[in-house]
Formats: sequence, structure tokens, C-alpha cells
Amino acid sequence: MKLEFADKRLDAIGAKIENNTRLSKEDGLVLFETLDLNGVGMLAGRVRQQRHGNVAFYVYNQHLNYTNVCKNRCRFCAYAVDREDQGAYTWSMDEIEQRINDRIAEPVNELHIVGGLNPALDFDYFINLLKTVKRLRPLAKIKAFTCVEIDYLSGLSGLSIDDTVGALKAAGLDMMPGGGAEVMSDRVRDELFPKKIDSKRWLEIMEAVHKNGLTSNATMLYGHIETMEERVDHLLALRALQDRTHGFSAYIPLAFHSKNTKLSHLPSTTAVDDLKSIAVARLLLDNFDHIKAYWVMIGEKLAQVALSYGADDLDGTIIEERITHTAGARSAKGLSREEMERMIRSAGFVPVERDSFYRPVNEGPTIP
Repeated sequence: MKLEFADKRLDAIGAKIENNTRLSKEDGLVLFETLDLNGVGMLAGRVRQQRHGNVAFYVYNQHLNYTNVCKNRCRFCAYAVDREDQGAYTWSMDEIEQRINDRIAEPVNELHIVGGLNPALDFDYFINLLKTVKRLRPLAKIKAFTCVEIDYLSGLSGLSIDDTVGALKAAGLDMMPGGGAEVMSDRVRDELFPKKIDSKRWLEIMEAVHKNGLTSNATMLYGHIETMEERVDHLLALRALQDRTHGFSAYIPLAFHSKNTKLSHLPSTTAVDDLKSIAVARLLLDNFDHIKAYWVMIGEKLAQVALSYGADDLDGTIIEERITHTAGARSAKGLSREEMERMIRSAGFVPVERDSFYRPVNEGPTIP
């Protein structure tokens, strides 16, 4: 069925997609700049339907944010503190064990572990963290440490990136999240996160991680001071790396929350921007299997709508999310399996509980 667009520029983009022709940077700019949200959504929804049919994924996961002490102190972050600040914390192995045991009766399939760059922690802490989690949850997958953390751990250990990743794998690391790149723009980095690794280094580390046999996610933090061109450049950099490594599992657009940050004067992202960020990613990232609608950042109701705008995954139950809620997120801190499945079904899709590698964990529909 031929789609009809209010913005006729989408006709040419639709024809490219129909002919399996890769979209260009100029196409990406049109998709972000057009006011025809429904047209962009129809294109992304069709691609999503062709890839995944009526299935929508989620994972039963638990977040562990082991410390909020961080030496980088990025301007967009409400979570990080200095060691002497009120509210600073770093979990001991006993505390980590307690937090896992508090939920040990639940069918957690994935542990998502990230934290700040805390100068008080040595490399052994991270090895012990992984070993502790794997001992308590031997069947669950550990998704831990951004490229920023990997770079930092390499410096702590005195090992190369390859050897650092190897040591972490041996201790129990199964895959990596995709944070830390924020927006791949030197201009944005200089203004918002000058102490963090630059985009070139992030891409180098991620390429090494993939070549060492680990898959990862990829993200972009949008809705602050970046331009539409910088967004498109970021997506195309991810696409180019995926062409080389095929190591990215999913892409997650992360909506910026400004409360309690040094950018608190900036408004929240709009529903239009949130939906368009998902839909454009589905169209530009033709070599990514999965696009997530991260309900923690855009809210449960909009995440449901996003399933018709290109997203095929709502991430997971989370259980206790800290970082985004510190910056003012109004979503729940966690959802039950029943709530996740109700969200998906009421949006018109079939829920499939998955593991970290998109394998169904229960009997259910065959994944296309």
C-alpha cells in the first residue's frame, strides 16, 4: 500500500526505503526537521513491522548503580557527586550482595551495572563486583560498564583495552550498555562533558569491545544543546561502526532530563521529539536489529505509542532506576512483568520476554 505524506519530501525517502536504498545524511536531516510526524512514523512503523511483525520485547532486569561518586562531573548529570558531598555512596561487596539477595526470588535475567568514575576504587573492586554478581545470579547475564568506564578501568589496571575487556569477561561480563557517547560532537563535549572521553575514543573502545566478542547497545542523549545535524552525524557514526563490527544489539535514544543539573533552565523534550527520535533511528540505522523505547525516560504511555513509531523493545522491569530519576524523571522506578506485558498488549502488540541477546526466556511466539 502506497503511503501518503503531508510533506512531499518524504515521498523520495519512502521510495528509497522501499527499494532498500540506504538513507543519506540529507535524508536524516529532512526526517528530523519535517513537521509531518505521522509520515515519519508510518515509514518507521512499516520497517519495524517488516523486521519484527507484531512482537514487542522486554527483559526482566535489575539495575545496580554501584557508586554516584564521579570525577568527571558532566554538566548534564544530576547523579554524580564528589566524595565529600552529602548523599555520596559507594556500595561494598556486602551491600551489593544484599541488594541482589533482596530480589533473589524474582526471575531476573539481566543485571545492568553502571556507575561513576570513583577514584577511591581500584581495579580489583570491579573484578570482585562481577564475580559476586555472577556467583549469586549464575544464570543471569551481566550487562555492565560503558566505554567511559572501560577507558577508566584500563588506566586503573595498566592493561590495554583488549586485556581489560578480557579480564572483565573472565570475571563474568557478558555484554555492555551503550552509554557515554552522549552526542558525538566536539562542540557539545567541550561545553557539557569536557572531562569525558571524546567520540573518537568511544568508537575505538566500542570497536575493540566488539572484536573481543562482546555485544553492546548504543545510545544518544538528545534534547539539550545539540543540533539536528549533530544528531544525524551521531547516528551515522554508529551505523558506520556497525557496518564494520556488527556488534551492536540495540539502539536507545535517551531523552535529556534537566532537573537538578547545571542545565536546569532547559525545557523537557516534547512527545513529538521523543517519537521522532525513535522513528528516525529506525530509518537511518538500517543495520541495527532493535530500537528501544526506554520507558524510564519518556514515560510509560509514550513508550506504548513508540511501538508504532519504530520501537520494538521497551527495555525492562528495571526494579530500581536511580540516574534518570535524580534528574526529575516522573516514570515509575520499576515495573512488574505483568505491568510490562499489559503495557505491550494494550498498545496492540504481543509481548515476548527475552534475555540479553533477544532469545525468548519462556514459551511464546516465534521471533521473526
